[in-house]
Amino acid sequence: MASLKDMRSRIASTKATQKITKAMQMVAASKLRRAQSAAEAARPYAEKMGAVISNIASAAAGSPGAPALLAGTGKDQVHLLLVCTGERGLCGVFNSAIVRLAREHALNLMSQGKEVKFFCVGRKGFEQLRRQFNEQIVESIDLRSVRQIGFSNAEDIAKKVIARFEAGEYDVCTLFYSRFKSVIAQVPTAQQIIPLQVEEGAAANGAASYEYEPEEDEILTGLLPRNLAVQVFRALLENNASFYGAQMSAMDNATRNAGEMIRKQTLIYNRTRQAMITKELIEIISGAEAV
Repeated sequence: MASLKDMRSRIASTKATQKITKAMQMVAASKLRRAQSAAEAARPYAEKMGAVISNIASAAAGSPGAPALLAGTGKDQVHLLLVCTGERGLCGVFNSAIVRLAREHALNLMSQGKEVKFFCVGRKGFEQLRRQFNEQIVESIDLRSVRQIGFSNAEDIAKKVIARFEAGEYDVCTLFYSRFKSVIAQVPTAQQIIPLQVEEGAAANGAASYEYEPEEDEILTGLLPRNLAVQVFRALLENNASFYGAQMSAMDNATRNAGEMIRKQTLIYNRTRQAMITKELIEIISGAEAV
C-alpha cells in the first residue's frame, strides 16, 4: 500500500493536471467562437462558387475543349487523397476520425487494383498515415508556424495539387476533412475535387438561361483553380473549428475525470490515515495496560 506522502503527491499531481485541462478547455472555448464564425462565413461563398461552376460546367462538360480539372484525364487508376487534419492532439477522436475515413477509402481503392497516393496537410494525419502508407505519401505540409489560417495557405496547397495533376501523377483527387456541426459533433467528410463533380440538373435548376462572354471553357480555365483553392480553404476553416470544438469537449471530460479521481484518492487517503491513527491508539492503549 502507498504511503500517505505518496497519496498526497498523487492528489496534488491530479489537481495540477485538472487546472491544466480546465485552462485548455477555456482557451479552446474562446478560440472556438472565432473559428466557428470563420467557418460559417466561408460556407455561403464556397457553396455559391460551387453552384456557379456547376451551372457553367454543365454546358461545357461534354465539349472537347473542356478544362482537364473538369473533364479529368479519362482514367480512374491513380488516386490522390488530400488528407487535412490538425497539428496538435488532445482533441479526442478528431484527427483519428479523418484518418480512419481516408484509410478506409484507400484500402477500398487498393482492393479494386487502384494506385493510391497521399498528400497530408497537418502533422497528426501524417504521423498516423505513415505507419501504414509511408511509401505512398508524396507530400506533407506542416502548418504549425501559421498563427491564423488564411486564403494564401489554401492557395499554396491548391497550386501544389494542381501542379501534380498537370504533371500526370494522378487521375482523381479526393479531399478529406472534418465538417463542423456543433461542439460535440464533427463530421468526417470526403469530397472529390478533381475532376470536379458536377451536380446533375444544375443547369435546369437555374431560373434563367445565361450566355457567357468569353466562352464557358475559357471562364472555367481561370475559375476552376480558384474554386479548388476555395474548397481547400473551406476545409481548413471547418477543420479549425472542429478541432477547437473537439478539444473543448475532450478537456471538459478530462477535467471532470480528474475531479472524480481526486475525490476517490482523497477518500482512500482519509481512510488510510484514519486506519493508521486507530492503529497507533490501539498500540498506545495496549502498552499502557501492559505496564
